[in-house]
Amino acid sequence: MPTLRQLFLANNAQTTNFPLLLEFERAEGLYMYNKQEKAYMDLISGIGVSNLGHSNPYVVNAIKEQVDKYMHLMVYGEYVQTPQVRFAEKLISLLPPTLQSVYFTNSGAEAVEGALKLAKRFTGRQQIMAFYNSYHGSTHGALSVMGNEGFKRAYRPLLPGVTFINFNNINDLDKITDETACVIVETIQGEAGIRIADVAYMQALRARCNETGTLLILDEIQAAFGRTGKLFAFEHYDIAPDILLLAKALGGGMPVGAFIASDAVMSVIKENPILGHITTFGGHPVCCAAGLAALEVLLNENLSETVADKETLFKQLLVHPAIKEIRGKGLMLAVEMESFEFNKKVIDRCIENGVITDWFLHCSNSMRIAPPLIITPDQIKKACEVILEAINYHC
Repeated sequence: MPTLRQLFLANNAQTTNFPLLLEFERAEGLYMYNKQEKAYMDLISGIGVSNLGHSNPYVVNAIKEQVDKYMHLMVYGEYVQTPQVRFAEKLISLLPPTLQSVYFTNSGAEAVEGALKLAKRFTGRQQIMAFYNSYHGSTHGALSVMGNEGFKRAYRPLLPGVTFINFNNINDLDKITDETACVIVETIQGEAGIRIADVAYMQALRARCNETGTLLILDEIQAAFGRTGKLFAFEHYDIAPDILLLAKALGGGMPVGAFIASDAVMSVIKENPILGHITTFGGHPVCCAAGLAALEVLLNENLSETVADKETLFKQLLVHPAIKEIRGKGLMLAVEMESFEFNKKVIDRCIENGVITDWFLHCSNSMRIAPPLIITPDQIKKACEVILEAINYHC
C-alpha cells in the first residue's frame, strides 16, 4: 500500500523537484500539526492567506451555515446571492467613495486578469505599465506584468504593449503618457523582498495617472486586511486607486479574489460585448460567507491596531551579524541574509524546529516573515529564538 506521500508525488502535479513534503492533520490558530501532533508555527500565513490564523471558529461556523443553505447556483453576476451581496456591501463601506463596484473572482491572478481587461476597455488604450521585480500571479496576463524575465521567458509570447519602470523612481513616471491604459503596481512589493515606496513617490504616481487619464491599479493581494497595520495599505499614502485588487486574506482561508472600481469604470464590461468578463465559480457563496466572517473578526477584534507593536518586537529581537537588514511594514517583513544558500539553510533548520518560513521569488536571500495577525508577543519571542538558533547553527 503506497503512502500518502508516495501518492502525492505520483498523482499530484509538482511545481518543483523539491517540495517540502510536510503532512498536516489539522491546523488551529498559529499552528499546524502533523500525524505525530508535532506543532509547526506558521510564520508565513500560507503566503498571506491566514491573517486570522487557522480554523477561526467564527469563520468555520459561517462556512458550515452557508453549506447547509446552498453552494454553487449559477455563474457569477446572474443571481442575487446573499453572501455575495453582503460581502460586497461590507467591503464598499470600508473603501473610498470612488470604489463602488466589486467583481468577485476565484483568485488574485484572475482579479489581475479582469482588471487589465477592464482598464483597456474603459480607456480604449493598449499600453500597460508595470514594475521591475513585481509579482501579480502566474496566468498569462498576470505573467505579462511580472517584472522578472527569468520566471516568464519560457512562456513567451505574452501580452504585447507592456512596459516596465523602476519602483520608487520618480524620474520614471514621465514614461506614463496619454497612451497608457493603466499602471499596475503592488502598493508594497512582495516577492521583491518587501519593498516600501516613499509617500511622495506614491502621491506622484497618483498625480501622474490623473494627468494622463491613466487608471491606477493597486495590487493589495498580499498587503491588505491589516497586514501593514492599516486595513488597506494605500491608506499609508493618502491616495486611492482606480482599481483595487484583493485576494489571499480576503476569503478567510477560502479561495476568493476581487477587483473593485467605480461604477463608471466597471460598467463597460456590460456591453459591446456583453459578458465582458465572466467566471463560473467567482464569488462562490461559501467563499463569500467565509470572507465576510473573516472581515468581521478582523474589525471586531481590532487586529490591525496590534500590528505595529508586533513589527517593532520582531525588529528588536532579530538582531544578528548575519542579518543584513529587516525591511517591511507591519507583519510583512523581509530578513535579508548574505546569500540564498545561507538563507535556505536557515529556513530548513527553522522548519526542522517547528517554525515555517520561506524566501521570496525575486529576492531569494531574504526570509519571509508574515505570520497571522493573531500572533502573540510570547509566540514572536519563540519564533525569533528559533530563527536565531538556526542562524547560529549555520554560522
